[in-house]
Amino acid sequence: MQEGIVSLMQMAKTSAVVARLGQEHAPFIVVATDALTAGVFASFASLGDVAIAEQGALIGFAGPRVIEAAFKIKLPPGSHTAEFQHEHGMIDAVVPRRELRPLLVRLLRILALERKEEPANG
Repeated sequence: MQEGIVSLMQMAKTSAVVARLGQEHAPFIVVATDALTAGVFASFASLGDVAIAEQGALIGFAGPRVIEAAFKIKLPPGSHTAEFQHEHGMIDAVVPRRELRPLLVRLLRILALERKEEPANG
């Protein structure tokens, strides 16, 4: 994403659509590949019902180099990896890329079954 007013407006629009999905009880699954940072992470990518990340993906509000330069601190190794985010509750699962598709298929089947079982006015 290129930072700018148009990009910022699209993030707001996308977040609004995600809210409408929730009202319709439609699942929103986030799949984080390398890299997921900045506004995308701060807005719609953190709103998922389920968040899955690719092994080793860089994930965070700002990249480690930006944080270290801006705040003159040294971050621990791996602090912006998918695995770190998973250990700290930000990501539901971390899987190798070759396992993403089968996992998504299983999740969608489960979520479709749950939706079928909800009462009509649910």
